[in-house]
Amino acid sequence: MTDSHPLAGTVQQSRGVERLVTGMATSDGAGVRLTRVLTQELQQRLDPFLMLDAFGSDHPDDYIAGFPDHPHRGFETITYMLAGRMLHHDSAGNEGLLESGGVQWMTAGRGVIHSEIPQQEEGRMAGFQLWLNLPASDKMSAPWYRDFKAEELPRLRTAEGAEVTVIAGESHGVTGAVTRAATQPLYLDIHLPARAGFAQALPAGHNAFVHVYEGSVQIGDTMVPAQRMAILDNAAGADGVRLQAAENARLLLIAGRPLGEPIVQYGPFVMNSQEQVYQALRDFRDGKLA
Repeated sequence: MTDSHPLAGTVQQSRGVERLVTGMATSDGAGVRLTRVLTQELQQRLDPFLMLDAFGSDHPDDYIAGFPDHPHRGFETITYMLAGRMLHHDSAGNEGLLESGGVQWMTAGRGVIHSEIPQQEEGRMAGFQLWLNLPASDKMSAPWYRDFKAEELPRLRTAEGAEVTVIAGESHGVTGAVTRAATQPLYLDIHLPARAGFAQALPAGHNAFVHVYEGSVQIGDTMVPAQRMAILDNAAGADGVRLQAAENARLLLIAGRPLGEPIVQYGPFVMNSQEQVYQALRDFRDGKLA
């Protein structure tokens, strides 16, 4: 755990909250119950992010069937496990066990078929899966995969007691586990004790949002309760965001540089045109995806 420099989180003007979003209950895979926090309707507004799913249950029937073999093309998936154990296997020959506190980062690129199967029959399984778009120039790149155990993820603690896991990007001088030049993603898991504050610099023009998964936080004049996503505004002159915990709180802060390219999604394929999606479907049908 790295102690941050006291001035590293200085923000002169904080972004505010444009709106609060309530996630949509749904199921995916072989019947895994989850909440879709970032839906397809928000993809343009939160470019380069395509989807955020939150899952969490103590009931095995909600997760036990997992996600059998399914394809992806054109984007990256980042799975962050708060609790539980999930086994990954894919057509590129990668296999890894994702455990509590760990992160799995997969670049589907030109195509991969993978499965994610729970390795437990009881207990709690909880976490998030974020989809990050790839620029047109990288959509047909070679697949890539990396597992990070909890102890491998960079962390910092501020003077006010905020504990931050830096999954991607940079915070308070600490560089995250993954960086990406095109989308410059920032992905922080922030734990705030009651009445503690936290400031994070954000580049102008980057889209950003906060998802509170425990407790509540104040952003400007807006209180953000648990299980809500706050889309941060892109106010001129704002150089970051300041958060204040009303109570013990846990939240994700996610930001990135928009690609500004067409987004055409059909299920597990995210491309720039309908023809590219049709080609992905043909390749999958013909066994050429991976």
